[in-house]
Amino acid sequence: MPGHRIFSTSVASVYPHYIAKAERKGRTKAEVDEIFRWLTGHDQASLEAELANQTTFEDFFANAPKLNPNRTLITGVVCGISVENIEDPLMQEIRYLDKLVDELAKGKKMEKILRTPTQ
Repeated sequence: MPGHRIFSTSVASVYPHYIAKAERKGRTKAEVDEIFRWLTGHDQASLEAELANQTTFEDFFANAPKLNPNRTLITGVVCGISVENIEDPLMQEIRYLDKLVDELAKGKKMEKILRTPTQ
């Protein structure tokens, strides 16, 4: 999906929707932030800086401090598509994030959401 409009969308413009989705299901902003940090290697200060700078999804993932190697353990369907089968690397990263927030909103425990090789 080269040139998909989500690539040039700022993470900050979508972030409140991730928070709202989680909070509607009794989860917290802190848990959403933990997912972002786990996935990208950002600390809280650098995550907040990226949001304040209106960084696009393309730049957010391209400049992530350290994408978590365990993110490839994320499987399942988002928007009718299996995340493990998405061919565009950037779209796959975005869908990984979507999937983790979906799992949070569905009540899954953080230990299960933040994959480790033994799961």
